Amino acid sequence: MSTLARWCYRRRRVVLAVWIAALIGLMAAVFSAGTAFTTAAQLPDSESSTAYALIAEAGADGTSVGNVVWRTDGVAIDDPAVEQQVAAMLAEVAAVPGVESVTSPYSGAGTAQINPDESTAFARVTATSEVDVDAVRAITDRYDSATVEAAAGGQAFSQLPEPSHGMEVIGLLAAIVLLFVAFRSVWASALPILTGVTGVGASLLVVVLASHVMSLDSTSLTMGALIGLGVGIDYALFIVNRHRKALMAGASLPDAIAKALDTSGRAVVFAGLTVMVALLAMFVVDLSVLTGMAQAAALTVLFTVISALTLLPALLGMIGLKVLSRRQRRELALGSAAPTSARVRMGTRWSLTVQRHPRLVAVAALLVLTALAAPVVGMRVGNADASSDPQGSPTREYYDLMSPAFGDGVDATLVLAARVPDAASATAFDDLVAGLSDVPGVAAVQAAPVQPGQAIAIAAVVPATSAQTAATEELVTTLRDQVIPSAESGTDLTVYVGGETATNIDVSQALMSRLPLYLGIVALLGFLLLAMAFRSVLVPLVGALTNVATIAVGLGVITAIFQLGWGSQLLGVGSGAPIMFIVPVILVGVVFGLSMDYQVFLVSRMHEEWAHSRDNRRAVRVGVAETARVIGTAATIMLSVFASFSFGGERIVAAMGIGLGVAILVDAFVVRLSLVPALMHLIGRRNWAYPRWADRITPQMSVEGAADDASPLALESLDATAGAGAGRPDVAADAGRRQA
Repeated sequence: MSTLARWCYRRRRVVLAVWIAALIGLMAAVFSAGTAFTTAAQLPDSESSTAYALIAEAGADGTSVGNVVWRTDGVAIDDPAVEQQVAAMLAEVAAVPGVESVTSPYSGAGTAQINPDESTAFARVTATSEVDVDAVRAITDRYDSATVEAAAGGQAFSQLPEPSHGMEVIGLLAAIVLLFVAFRSVWASALPILTGVTGVGASLLVVVLASHVMSLDSTSLTMGALIGLGVGIDYALFIVNRHRKALMAGASLPDAIAKALDTSGRAVVFAGLTVMVALLAMFVVDLSVLTGMAQAAALTVLFTVISALTLLPALLGMIGLKVLSRRQRRELALGSAAPTSARVRMGTRWSLTVQRHPRLVAVAALLVLTALAAPVVGMRVGNADASSDPQGSPTREYYDLMSPAFGDGVDATLVLAARVPDAASATAFDDLVAGLSDVPGVAAVQAAPVQPGQAIAIAAVVPATSAQTAATEELVTTLRDQVIPSAESGTDLTVYVGGETATNIDVSQALMSRLPLYLGIVALLGFLLLAMAFRSVLVPLVGALTNVATIAVGLGVITAIFQLGWGSQLLGVGSGAPIMFIVPVILVGVVFGLSMDYQVFLVSRMHEEWAHSRDNRRAVRVGVAETARVIGTAATIMLSVFASFSFGGERIVAAMGIGLGVAILVDAFVVRLSLVPALMHLIGRRNWAYPRWADRITPQMSVEGAADDASPLALESLDATAGAGAGRPDVAADAGRRQA
């Protein structure tokens, strides 16, 4: 690492020119090639996917159905003037590209689409995936009047809200402020932002180009930016912090850069590798939209690591001592650089508190974690529907018009696809359809009698409740486990429950069933990586278990906010709804990787001190004191960046931003700086025990660089601890022994 640092320092202008040229080249390539993102449609093997296959075999053309609904005020729904106005509106809708057909309620085929008592009617619109949803909604808005209110919705016209492309700037501004408060230097504050944004920008340009050769969803860009900005700023922050300490300890500029990369730089590589492993392990869930996001995010992390290891040393060499505050530069020039500051002493006082009361700190930390994670017990995984969308949004306006007249489940239709190989099967299917109206939770059933020679039959079942409710999920389970098996009994009839609602249920169950395997894989890999790095069994075990606790906190927080609705309206995402099925999987991988980062930075400093002193109490105390400020600052910055993505109106992105931000903040202050050191004090020297047989077969890996018994940084740590521990006999004696 030191060799790379010195090379980048000596050729700093070349390194900067290469990065600039790479960015310009990538931007030119993107402008030339454009984007080729696709919406991944891969479904796990399930009953709903089988139903879709049968529907396609029956000759379905891949279209979907939506509705245009209107309600009158002060005039009858079938008034001739209303019919004339609606006919003009539907004619315009039919002319929109992508619309295949429109069935009016005023025609013979649409008599069931009108409710005179509620003065409401709707037209059924069949459309392809290429339909211009905005054009259809613009037409309905244009026909709104004092007597008629119209809206478009349903599956064919479902559309995610447009993401906000400015809120992340607020997060970056907050990060700059926090960095300036921590460093008191404009350059030191700007460098982590500059290197993080550069790495993320280059990686996202590569992701755009990669969309031409692999299946990637456009949401991969948002996820990559969200994760990349957070880790990129953090990685640069740790290196800049170590570089400043080396300068204040008397190192020359090139030596300080080399020392920073040989210590914190190694930790950055290790931490980045851990995050990438956690993301790429997402392949075990076997869902293309998730694996695409994982690949994009892992690529972003890789670029931020490369940026921190190459561009940052070059920039540090260019700005020289300006990375220090004015006060620090004056002290350095006078030869009276103070090794500590108020913030460092605060970290040292906290480390002493943890050392004196490890049991109390551990119990308090566990109580906080339990309280924040408690809501996860009631977490429901599914897909939010229009009933939980924000008031005033087009989808919520549609739902409020449609549901009072035609039921909450009108857009949650279940599709029964059946194979009927003989007359007995056809009769059994007709009997099944006839009896479905008596099943609790079924509002309506639509199906044509099976004709002689017909091999595949289809029926539509409208639930009484909306798609996101537990009652609709229970209806699907009842149909599959009780009603349909009873109808199939004694015949060759096979019936499968499909449709968008059933598909969401199947995907949710498939992902959640694989979540324990995924969590087990990332926990095991994290344990093995930490065991190799620190030659310990208990340290990586504590790290893995506390990472799981942090994950539980993240899931508990998003359950409370986005499912129970405790503040979701403030984020502009509507009321409470089930947690989208991809959120827990992504949150598990990202939180595990990021919390492992802090474990690496914390324990690497402890291990460095353990190698110097072989004193566990001192190693834990100095490790916390030395890293408390930078870990706390990094976590607060991460919260700012992640939270800035949460106000764009996208429920999934908001859940990820809030869940990751709060989880990382809690992980830093409650887990890494409180619970972990408290447990390590209680465990004692056994923290660093490692079986000899394991040591012989474990590859050598150094996270903190070569041990240096007389390193200035070690003495600085000692002075900080001794200063803060004045009046404490154990600390004073420890300091005396070390100075001697």
